[in-house]
Amino acid sequence: MTSRSARSASDSAHTSGRGPVRRLVARGRDEEHRVASPLELFFDLCFVVAVAQAGLQLVHVVAENHVGEGVLDYAMVFFAIWWAWMNFTWFASAYDNDDVLYRIVTLVQIAGVLVLAAGVSRAFENHDFLVVWIGYVIMRLAMAAQWLRVARSARGAERTMALRYAGGVALCQIGWTGLLFFPEQARPWVYLVMVPAEMCVPVYAEKACATAWHPHHIAERYGLFTIIVLGETIAAATVAVKSGVEESNALGELLPIAAGGLLTVFSAWWIYFVVPIHGRLRSNRDSFLWGYGHYLIFASAAAIGAGLEVAVEQSVGKAHISTLVASASVTLPTALYLLTVWALHARHFKVGIAQQAVLPTTALAVIACTFLGDWAVFTTGIVTALAVAAGVTLTARMVAREERAAA
Repeated sequence: MTSRSARSASDSAHTSGRGPVRRLVARGRDEEHRVASPLELFFDLCFVVAVAQAGLQLVHVVAENHVGEGVLDYAMVFFAIWWAWMNFTWFASAYDNDDVLYRIVTLVQIAGVLVLAAGVSRAFENHDFLVVWIGYVIMRLAMAAQWLRVARSARGAERTMALRYAGGVALCQIGWTGLLFFPEQARPWVYLVMVPAEMCVPVYAEKACATAWHPHHIAERYGLFTIIVLGETIAAATVAVKSGVEESNALGELLPIAAGGLLTVFSAWWIYFVVPIHGRLRSNRDSFLWGYGHYLIFASAAAIGAGLEVAVEQSVGKAHISTLVASASVTLPTALYLLTVWALHARHFKVGIAQQAVLPTTALAVIACTFLGDWAVFTTGIVTALAVAAGVTLTARMVAREERAAA
């Protein structure tokens, strides 16, 4: 944590705009009116290209009935995308000075994710992770360079923290080379070792000094990326329905999927944004759990879109899977999304058993929808919409009771 004088100095260094290259110093955690920058929004839009590629390949492998293999590949590739996004997001919240060098290094990270996106299909189809690895190297080395800039400007514990980040990022990148040289059956073990190693780097680094991330800014950044991922989900499902109608003239079969998918995504948006979360991001302990947990939120939100595409392909006879598998490709990620949002967000704001039970009960009901055959997706949309209605109703009743008690 920086002192008030240091924060004031850093704020003025950020806003003064003097010189194309400035010292990369911490911004203030209590800085007012902190919002996402145009560069951060551009960063998110480019990252969602990789998310879309991962979702598209998941559709292909599930439609070909390689479900287990496809889910594993999806989890591995999505982690690379999400972890690079998350590291930049928290770094930018603490150290964005918007000088020329900062912008260039950030654009290099964007180039890295586009390289990664170009290698996603090879990773799924041939288990060839070379291009994905190269893209990840570009992103992570750029991130290490940013931390070295911080170390150059910092002193004491903050400098130690920055060097730990830079060294940890570099060491983990060496570990990921196992994906290139280990036999195919051993690669999941590389993943299981390296994911915890990556996640331990921030925990270890910030024992020396906590970064001055901004709670409201972090909450906004995560919310914006959630919106972008849900938007990509709608876009993918829309294209799938359009193709199904044009190629198979199966409007009657596709309308329930389209309606159910739309209700599900609308409900997913409502449930995520019904409460402001930034007030709970007070410490690294709370924030690490919250930030790491979003891997499941982002991955499941993107997987809902992939599942809707699978359901469309199965309904028009293009997928070599059963109706049950096609239904599960929508219901299971939806249930995971509901449970994770409840665990990270909603439960902190719910009062009483009835309010707390809405989302977990809805998740169980969504799983049960898996067995409803051709109507599974439509029913899932109805169930999630009813969950939103139940939450709104219970909250309104609680407010009314409080108002009567105060009168």
